[in-house]
Amino acid sequence: MQEWEGSVAFVTGGGQGIGLGIARALAKRGVGLAVVDIDEAALARAKDELSQVTAVETFRLDVRDRAGFAAVADEAEAKLGHVNLLFNNAGIAPYSPAAELRYEKWDLAIDVNLKGVVNGVQTFLPRMIERGQGGYVVNTASGAGLVADGNVLYATTKFAVVGLSESLRQATARHGIDVSVLCPGPVDTDIVRNTRSANENASVGLPENLVADVEAFLKSGADIDSVGEMVIAGMRARSTWIHTGQEVRPYLEKRMKELLDSVPAPAASGAR
Repeated sequence: MQEWEGSVAFVTGGGQGIGLGIARALAKRGVGLAVVDIDEAALARAKDELSQVTAVETFRLDVRDRAGFAAVADEAEAKLGHVNLLFNNAGIAPYSPAAELRYEKWDLAIDVNLKGVVNGVQTFLPRMIERGQGGYVVNTASGAGLVADGNVLYATTKFAVVGLSESLRQATARHGIDVSVLCPGPVDTDIVRNTRSANENASVGLPENLVADVEAFLKSGADIDSVGEMVIAGMRARSTWIHTGQEVRPYLEKRMKELLDSVPAPAASGAR
C-alpha cells in the first residue's frame, strides 16, 4: 500500500497544526478522511477546506474518552468505509517546574499525550487485524521523545509514545500493519496556545515569560504542509522514525555515545 488512493484515514488533532498538514497531504492523494479534534471551530474550517478535495467527515472528540472514541470510529466507518490509516496525532505541550509537579498535572499530560494514543490504537488495531487487509499507524511523538530535556511531563509522555510505536511495529508486522512514529522538531503550530487553553484545573501551560521565546522557536521550523509531505515520504519508505529536520541530530549523537559508553566492556578472555 504505497499511494493509498481510496483508503480511509482517521486523524486525531486533524483540525489544525500537524494533523491538518497530514490531512491535506492525504486528501491530495485521494484518501477519504475522518478528521477529529476537540476544537469545533477548527473542525468546521478543516471540513470547508478538505471537502473541496476529498470525502471528509469531521467529529468532535476528546481523545481521553474511550467510549467516545469507539462511537466516533463506528460512525466514521459507517460513513466512509473501513479505516486502514490511523494517525494518532492529538496532543498538548505540558510544562511544569519540578518543584511544582502535582498528580493532576501528570494525569492531564499522560491522559492526552499517551492514553490518547493508546485509545486510538486499541480502537482500530483489532479491526485492522480482524479484516486482514493490513494498514498503517503513525503516532506523533517529538524529538523530545528521543532526547530528553528538563520538561519532564512532556518528555515522559513522548518517550512513552516512541517506545509504544517501536514495539507495536514489531508486534503488528506479521499482520501486514506498518507503524511509524513522527518525531518532529520545531513546527509552526499553535500548540502553546492550545495547551494553555486545555489546562482545566491543572496549570501545565508555559508561564507567560517563556511563551514568546518558545513560539518563536516553533515558528523557526517547518510549516505544517511540509510536515504532512514528510509523513507521506516516511510512510512510503516504511521508516520507523519520521523527522522534520536536523535539529535533533547532535543531541542524538551525544546521547547514543553516552549510552554506548555506559555499557560495560566485555571481560578480557581468561580473566578471573
